[in-house]
Amino acid sequence: MRRRTGFEEPDLQVYDEEPISGTREVYTGADVPAGLNDKDIAIKVENVSMQFNLSQEKVDNLKEYVIKLAKGELFYQEFWALKNISFYVKRGEKMGIVGLNGAGKSTLLKLISGVMKPTTGNITVNGGIVPLLELGGGFDGNYTGRENIFLRGALLGYSKEFMESKYDEIVEFSELEEFIDVPVKNYSSGMITRLGFSISTIVHPQILILDEVLSVGDAKFQEKSMQRMKSFLNQDVTVLLVSHSAAQIKNLCSRAIWLDKGRMVMMGDAEEVADKYMESVTRGA
Repeated sequence: MRRRTGFEEPDLQVYDEEPISGTREVYTGADVPAGLNDKDIAIKVENVSMQFNLSQEKVDNLKEYVIKLAKGELFYQEFWALKNISFYVKRGEKMGIVGLNGAGKSTLLKLISGVMKPTTGNITVNGGIVPLLELGGGFDGNYTGRENIFLRGALLGYSKEFMESKYDEIVEFSELEEFIDVPVKNYSSGMITRLGFSISTIVHPQILILDEVLSVGDAKFQEKSMQRMKSFLNQDVTVLLVSHSAAQIKNLCSRAIWLDKGRMVMMGDAEEVADKYMESVTRGA
């Protein structure tokens, strides 16, 4: 991993300029301050951009798609979901990400998790990642909750014996005792999230990536989830948390990033970034 020295870590960074697509502009957000070395960094994102080609044509089925493709009648528009994003996360640090819908938050988490590859730029991850990005991610709807516990555990790299030892704890925390032998396709979104969160946090992972999962479910389970997350605060667990809740970002994170339309607006102290973000939301309401 490339190391840069000679930079003092700023308390707050604001990026007012609009990055130009195609450039390799370097922001100090990814520069590792003097005194830190590679082993101190869990995640490093360097000048990452992500482009999607959005179809401008309405296609109703696969046959129509193939015909239009063969005739050269499909037209696409470039859409940059992320533009030259750079930052680092220290090992054991809790980093929050805020922004309106469409800001690029979920895309960034998928890139860091390895679900997608960036169009340009580099991402370095030091440690095993446990991502909780989508409600049904890693679950098979035709299998029961019980079966999916072992399926999800295998995907996370846990042995069957280990999952058996944690099974009762997972079921109890998820509060799904009465539904554990029901196919997951019959679960509500809240039930799926409870099961996924309970499995993903059964042990302290090296890197935990959460996308809005603390805001799903009833108030009781949200409080349980918050308490489990707080148990990580004094542990060497790196957390990357996307949330629309400024209170969650302030309570759980030490630093935060504010994204808007694919670009970084601000990075720094979690409370300051969350407050500035909420001020912007209030002004725009």
